[in-house]
Amino acid sequence: MRRVVVTGIGAITPVGTNANELFDSLKSGRHGIDFIKHFDASEYKCKIAAEVKNFDPLNYFSKGDARRMDLYTQFGLIAAREAVEHSGICGHVDPERFGVYVGSGIGGINTFVENTLTLDKSGARRVSPFFIPMMISNMASGKISMEYSAKGPTLPVVTACATSTNTIGEAFRTIKHGYADAIIAGGAEAAITPLAMAGFINSMALSSRNIPDSSSIPFDKRRDGFIMGEGAGVLILEEYEHAVSRGAEIYAEICGYGNTADAHHITAPHPDAEGARRAISLALNESGYEKGMKVYVNAHGTSTPLNDAAETKAIKSAFGEECARRLHISSSKSMTGHMLGAAGAVEAIVSVLTLKSGIVTPTAGYQEADEDCDLDYTPNTAVNSQCDMAISNSFGFGGHNAVIAFRKF
Repeated sequence: MRRVVVTGIGAITPVGTNANELFDSLKSGRHGIDFIKHFDASEYKCKIAAEVKNFDPLNYFSKGDARRMDLYTQFGLIAAREAVEHSGICGHVDPERFGVYVGSGIGGINTFVENTLTLDKSGARRVSPFFIPMMISNMASGKISMEYSAKGPTLPVVTACATSTNTIGEAFRTIKHGYADAIIAGGAEAAITPLAMAGFINSMALSSRNIPDSSSIPFDKRRDGFIMGEGAGVLILEEYEHAVSRGAEIYAEICGYGNTADAHHITAPHPDAEGARRAISLALNESGYEKGMKVYVNAHGTSTPLNDAAETKAIKSAFGEECARRLHISSSKSMTGHMLGAAGAVEAIVSVLTLKSGIVTPTAGYQEADEDCDLDYTPNTAVNSQCDMAISNSFGFGGHNAVIAFRKF
């Protein structure tokens, strides 16, 4: 089996418009949550979100191109451009062995809503001819493949909050088993819209505290729901010998992947966290993990009452109680909010940079311990620790569980 490494990273997030800004913000415990600017949310139960700040698509695209892409696709392309540039992969890979696995949990919801309103107000003839290609959830991967002439395995994944952990995991397997030499992998999301916010609020998923500094508080006893985020994260995965032969910088090695289902409930995790535990165990078993290794866990950590308790249970059962208490754990969502289909890729980038830098980013806003969440969640302040491995957990509506493991290179 071939080894797979990370040779490029790119991100646009609520706490930074590139990967370095993202990690610098998280190291400092600086969150990107504020009162919503995208629309008037004064009558909404949840009035805050983690938006990408001061975004102008014309800084990245021509006016014509921007008008023909939903915001989620724009975010995906921006993150891919950074990752590709950092990797130096272009010109060094056979286009037919170069792929794109970029997904979205929701896709072009902005486009969907705008054209639905146009149809209702002005009739069918006024619906945009670009409505369908702008809305569909595969268009970010399609546009990226066109930009870089990537003609190899290319697809999106749609598994809600597990989306981009699945894209990275499936890309890892594709390269490992010889079907591609490099893949642009990640996820993009842009769902801070009136309709999506109303839907998440009415499903009782979002926090109603409306205090930016203390609403996304994973593993804290006061937690009452997640905070919506947006943006994109992209990694370049490459076969090890291929990367070495061209002198690429290697950030980390991806070495394990677990993909399971709860088969339990449309939104709630399994109370025994059995599916999440199996996903963690599968990733660890494939990675070559051994007891005694220093491991960082980038937790799914959504700040919802059920998820954080279930994830704690899954971590304990996968690692064993004694080893679990020695883990470095943190939730990036305490600062980025929950970026849905982009969350896993952004958190994979954080995991990779944690291994490379030796700095474990904190869980921000943590104040009150919960007896059901009793591990070390790195509260409020980053710590220095040279970890051997990192795992990144993602658990999505529908019972999807995805975990990827990285080894320090």
